[in-house]
Amino acid sequence: MSEQVPQQTPSTPASGASSEELRGRVEKLLGDILGLMGFPARLDMKDAADGSLSVALHFEPAPPPGVEVGRRSQVVDSLQFLLNKMLHRPGAERRWVMLGAGVHPEPRQRREPQQAAAAQGAAPAAAPAPSAPRAAAAAAPAPAKGGQRGAQAPAAKAAPASKGEADERSVTVEEDAALKAAVRQLAEKSGGLGRFYAIAAMKLEDRARVLTSVEGVGGVKVSAEGEGRNRRVVFTPDKPAPLPKRSMLPDDDEDDFDA
Repeated sequence: MSEQVPQQTPSTPASGASSEELRGRVEKLLGDILGLMGFPARLDMKDAADGSLSVALHFEPAPPPGVEVGRRSQVVDSLQFLLNKMLHRPGAERRWVMLGAGVHPEPRQRREPQQAAAAQGAAPAAAPAPSAPRAAAAAAPAPAKGGQRGAQAPAAKAAPASKGEADERSVTVEEDAALKAAVRQLAEKSGGLGRFYAIAAMKLEDRARVLTSVEGVGGVKVSAEGEGRNRRVVFTPDKPAPLPKRSMLPDDDEDDFDA
């Protein structure tokens, strides 16, 4: 009589189960958020090399304004920040979720912190200070005989150089009638009410159209400020009006942004 050996069923590792659970939560949350935004998308998920979950958003039929396929944008970055805030709870194991528009995003780079730590570790042995008074004099020049003014002058001249990286007024673009009417109305509102406004997540050509469209509107100055993806068009009224006290936001909401 042969002895029957029970068959052993391979168990699913805990990491696989948690990965499937994470994918289900990501699909549910992104579907709800994008549905409320009015820009549904097909989700393509895969495990990234750095351990994160990579998600490619294929918007159907078209992506939201300011979002281009294969490029980072403030809209996708904000959506990624919100998604990870909703997924992770304090004290729980975290797995980062990366979002990309139409393509999978590049893995996060972790070389800079390691290089910074190595540089900090090697700094004391690289340049020993000969004496405390000389080291203090080299680190902090004495504020005498206009020394502070001379030190601050190069820093004050650095800001215009960074703003000149993208000169929208030198770009030749075709006129957009709908955009022109909208931004002129916003400029008139800014000058009439004394309010500051800004338009972000715009391409270089669109910023150029805005600056061209608001020419001739009085009571407001419109300019492009910032660098890279943070560059925006700012409406600055000639006579700013203070906000009423009832419209001021409370300043005790910082706990909502704790990781």
